[in-house]
Amino acid sequence: MARTLPSDPGGPLAAAEKPSKPPAVATVLRTPELQSLRSIYPHRLIVEAVREQLKQERGGSREPTGRLEAIRSSLSEATSPRLLPVINATGVVLHTNLGRAPLSPRAVQALVSIAGRYSNVELDLESGKRGDRQTLVQDLLCRLSGAEAAMAVNNNAAAVLLALQSLARNREVIISRGQQVEIGGSFRMPDVMKLSGSRMVEVGTTNRTRAADYEAAITGRTAALLRVHTSNFNVVGFTETTSLRDMADIANRHGLLLIDDLGSGAMVAGSEPAVAESVGVADVTTFSGDKLLGGPQAGVVLGRLVAIRRMERSPLARAVRVDKMTLAALEATLLDHLLGSETPVARMQGMGVDEIRRRSNVLRSELNQHGIESSELPATSVMGGGSLPGNQMPTVLLALAGAATALATRLRRGRPAVLCRIQDGRCCIDLRTVLPNEENQLLEAILAAARSAPNHRRCEPA
Repeated sequence: MARTLPSDPGGPLAAAEKPSKPPAVATVLRTPELQSLRSIYPHRLIVEAVREQLKQERGGSREPTGRLEAIRSSLSEATSPRLLPVINATGVVLHTNLGRAPLSPRAVQALVSIAGRYSNVELDLESGKRGDRQTLVQDLLCRLSGAEAAMAVNNNAAAVLLALQSLARNREVIISRGQQVEIGGSFRMPDVMKLSGSRMVEVGTTNRTRAADYEAAITGRTAALLRVHTSNFNVVGFTETTSLRDMADIANRHGLLLIDDLGSGAMVAGSEPAVAESVGVADVTTFSGDKLLGGPQAGVVLGRLVAIRRMERSPLARAVRVDKMTLAALEATLLDHLLGSETPVARMQGMGVDEIRRRSNVLRSELNQHGIESSELPATSVMGGGSLPGNQMPTVLLALAGAATALATRLRRGRPAVLCRIQDGRCCIDLRTVLPNEENQLLEAILAAARSAPNHRRCEPA
């Protein structure tokens, strides 16, 4: 018989080098290590993780070594929450990507007390009959704003959509060309109007719209005039807008409705449109509960009783109604405003440079004691969330030493995650938007991120 040479592709050497075939799923499931996972994870999830691991091994993208740890890691990842707390060190107060407004202690307590229990969300406890969830916040909204009636929906876009659908469906609504705003996520005002079934009539130009432009566009098919506050951009220079009061005079003369989409603004008079001023002349006023009140995401509708009642009767009202969680947080936030309690958003907005510098110096001193170099950098914070465009608040940044992008990435991927900003080539922390009870966590996160950097810069401890 011919002797098989070692170089023969079919010889013993080749057979010895041939990788072993991954075991069957059932075989892996019977291992003691996998059996121990049954007390933590359902059988179905374990089977899925094992199958995926063996599939990857067969495809060559994973090695059989460390199989158990890979399966355990896969199960942990599949069952871990995706919604996580984030420390906002960007200086953007209403950061849309980070959930906008942090709630006040009163609102948080309201959520805790309602979330795990039954509640009277639609029950009149006095009579025992079915109630209306809107009554939970109506009185507070009317008391704070002076409106005849009020209701809450899930966001301001829904509030505008409901108003147009209920009050102007199949009719014309006149709006200035300069107010064709686009909300975040490419959601545009013309799209909202089209979806409502009303017909948009544009008047004026991008930078100038006069009262006469509205007058000239009114026909027998006109239902309302609409003002949209350009809360996420500014038009400056050669501009002219028609005041809300002048629009109200035009609407009254022609028997039309006036709808005012504030979006954001203020509860009292100031540099931004005030709710009370709008309620005094408009038939319907809408705004965001998080942007304007510093509360949960919600759309608040204020106005004349007859207009609000028509909106409440619309089938669309049920589709955009708020749940008990939003109502609990919104009611508590309204109580904060009524009782003069400061919300986190209001505190951040009113925080002066001296206070921010003091907090920054404390953190800087603690970092210095651990050999982490940092410096002070003057800058500005913004409200964000499509609110107060151009209104920049002076601040002091804590600029960390090291490769900015790499350091920011490590902070973002840490636990807790920290979102910072890169300015002048430095990874920076703006303490305006860091809550006081997050400062210790922030310190630990910075230390962990800095120490994990290769050749990170150190200073001599004080």
